[in-house]
Amino acid sequence: MPKHGEPVEYRVGERTVRLTSPDKISFPERGITKRQVAEYYLAVAEPLLRAIGDRPTTLKRFPDGVAGEFFYAKRVPKGAPSWVEPVRITFPSGRTAEEVCPSEPAVIAWAANLNTLDFHPWPVRRPDVDHPDELRIDVDPAEGTGPAGFDDAVRVALTVREVLADAGLTGYPKTSGGRGVHVLVRIRPEWDFIAVRHAVIALARETERRLPKLATTAWWKEERGGRVFLDYNQAARDRTVASSWSVRGTPRATVSTPVTWEQLTEVRPEDFDVFTVPAWLAEHGDPHAALDEHAYGIETALEWYARDERDHGLGELPYPPDYPKMPGEPKRVQPSKARQDT
Repeated sequence: MPKHGEPVEYRVGERTVRLTSPDKISFPERGITKRQVAEYYLAVAEPLLRAIGDRPTTLKRFPDGVAGEFFYAKRVPKGAPSWVEPVRITFPSGRTAEEVCPSEPAVIAWAANLNTLDFHPWPVRRPDVDHPDELRIDVDPAEGTGPAGFDDAVRVALTVREVLADAGLTGYPKTSGGRGVHVLVRIRPEWDFIAVRHAVIALARETERRLPKLATTAWWKEERGGRVFLDYNQAARDRTVASSWSVRGTPRATVSTPVTWEQLTEVRPEDFDVFTVPAWLAEHGDPHAALDEHAYGIETALEWYARDERDHGLGELPYPPDYPKMPGEPKRVQPSKARQDT
């Protein structure tokens, strides 16, 4: 008998998907196996496909479980079945790749067999992969804040909700699977990545104004002072967050779970894992089911960005370090080092 059990097969729609080494341990702390992860994904395949369907999707793979190394698969692996559809994406460097573009639940099960835990979809859909249809705000608490970090993230997210409303937008929250909160907004795919990132910056700055002691847009950690970071660079091209319903590579096998705004104030990140989420979904349904019903414009947020630049001298913010130098971007050097060099 193989070390990790005989392969098993699942009938997923019109496909038969083979799962190898089903008894392999993916989460040692809780003894969760590869089979249990795959069966979790089969249980949530319908809402997960709503979240990642027809989107270029990076697979975060853990070949040896969460105790080992992981890597981000940004290209369709060799040997993938013909029904695993690709879509061409362009990285900030100008290079291109054929990335997995999920189109049916069987793709999710196939990815689980590759030891995929997190699904990281781009905020675009084919055939137009250069114009986002999803604006994402990543509310990221400071390191070392423990359970209180999630409480702070919720407080900031609730203010994000108010700011979005003032900009004529409706946000849908979810737990990140860690201590943070993600807020998603469906937008019309009329703007490029740079414009959408500017809109996120404007919304984040307005949130910071309303909660100056709790929220920050400071890119450099030394300037954050323990405040919750509104990570505007998650809106940059090729930057993604774990999708709704994604298992995270945490010891507890937590799940990034959609909730209502009312539920957000009542739940904890550890409430949601591969064992609890299927029952939660069965009881509550998908709180993001209505996300696609209306797509919003970001004109007001872009007006705020232009106002901040014109009236307050607030323009571009630093891009991630692996990006080419972008127009109008300030020097990409941490403030303390810049002072030492002067």
